[in-house]
Amino acid sequence: MLTELERTHHEIFMKQAIKLARRGIGSTHPNPRVGAVVVKNGLIVGEGWHEFPGGPHAEAMAIEKAGEKAKDATLYVTLEPCAAHGRTPACTDAIRSSGIAHVIYASSDPNPKMAGGAKVLTASHIDVIGGFMAEEADKLNLPFFHYMRTGRPYVTAKAAISLDGKLATRTHNSQWISGGESRMHAQGIRAQVDAIVVGAGTLQYDNPSLTVRDVEIKGKPPLRVVLCFETPRFNADSKLLTGDAVTRFYVRSSNEHTEKWQQAGVEIEQLSSLDAILKHLAEDGYLHLLLEGGGYLHASFFEGHFTDELVLYQAPILIGGRDAICLWNGLGVESVGQALHLADIKRRVLGDDVMIRGRVVYFED
Repeated sequence: MLTELERTHHEIFMKQAIKLARRGIGSTHPNPRVGAVVVKNGLIVGEGWHEFPGGPHAEAMAIEKAGEKAKDATLYVTLEPCAAHGRTPACTDAIRSSGIAHVIYASSDPNPKMAGGAKVLTASHIDVIGGFMAEEADKLNLPFFHYMRTGRPYVTAKAAISLDGKLATRTHNSQWISGGESRMHAQGIRAQVDAIVVGAGTLQYDNPSLTVRDVEIKGKPPLRVVLCFETPRFNADSKLLTGDAVTRFYVRSSNEHTEKWQQAGVEIEQLSSLDAILKHLAEDGYLHLLLEGGGYLHASFFEGHFTDELVLYQAPILIGGRDAICLWNGLGVESVGQALHLADIKRRVLGDDVMIRGRVVYFED
């Protein structure tokens, strides 16, 4: 059991490791984000973070920077050190050979191929403390942990809505419901995800570009994904045909337009269910999806229990009309007691809009 003084001392350095891990947001895909610091006599003598897949792990980088000072030092790392050789050698090997005497890690590694580092280090007579500040560190890698647990990507649904819950008017006009500050905030979310997903309706009515604008991207731009029953009518003016990012259509059946889209550079994947599509994306390394579709697409994700997080930009306008597009354009629930609700809610005023963000909790949960 740690004393209050020891806990305060450890928190200083683990917070720095978490700060370093955040530098990997957008660039470690599909690997987890990890930060590490080596501390000796109360001073940081080495720092590291995982920058890109195949690159040095955070522990190895921090130990290399510490050099001889790593002997008898303490390593703080946000994720349990890996015990197996992947693209790079096992971190437990680097730790043992460096002479580090103490290891304090936050999140446990959920990957069965890499887990077990704590046992390896303990067997080598290195003092190990696990789970320290785990709740804060776990937030760094929600998509990775979610994939390890479910085999599916972590889905963040985003929408701009009116006060009466409409995504668009009865003529499918939606530009712009939210203001400039909300749209810039949404670009920041786009820059952090692996893929942006819409449906055939959005492709038809909005001709979206699905690119990240006015925000720096680390690594590759998000994959642009369209979900549809069959390949949509070919449109040579589609903004998805630009070379800004890769575009992929998921269809249940092909038609005469399929080859034209493929010749224009669009990837076509034929799968029969939403669950199969999500697992295919995850297995392909796309672990965090941003859902930006219309009411029917949002409904299919809600009713399949596939949406994990919801971000709403609510504008102070009323659209009205029974034929206007609503956020959940599906069956919905039978009673208020079965309603989905948000947990861990964050609210933020963005110009005239209010951003509401939270984790989606389903009735069975």
